Amino acid sequence: MKRKALPSDALDGIDRVLINRLQDGLPIVPAPFAALAGETGLTEDALVDRISRLREIGAITRFGPFLDAAAMGGAFCLCAMSVPEGRFDEVMTLVNAHAEVAHNYERQHHLNMWFVLACERSEQIARVAAQITEETGLMVHLFPKLKEFFIGFRVNA
Repeated sequence: MKRKALPSDALDGIDRVLINRLQDGLPIVPAPFAALAGETGLTEDALVDRISRLREIGAITRFGPFLDAAAMGGAFCLCAMSVPEGRFDEVMTLVNAHAEVAHNYERQHHLNMWFVLACERSEQIARVAAQITEETGLMVHLFPKLKEFFIGFRVNA
């Protein structure tokens, strides 16, 4: 599935404020959506509806916590594949069917599909990569983390 840019009028000012605010994290309180709604002037239900709409139109690709699998005793690995153009959607569907695939991106490179495997144990990385290789007939290249760098990536809407 290739994403297209949203039309210039797809987001209003409240959508942009909400996207920017969500990147900073939700308050750790019993009703985080209500607290955020108060900051934006929306009701809690209206705020939740907007987040759902932003996801549906592709303005945000996911909404949820960013978990560090390794810190919790698990393992993760950046992976890449060289997928023929005519098979990209088919292979993407096969790869994404694995619960261990955290996210998947298309790149303009001979290794044009990049994804992250997040597993409960490090030995599962090789097993899942081998399953994907077998299912697709395409080699999964593993790029394990050598050193972590926190870059604090943020996009202003």
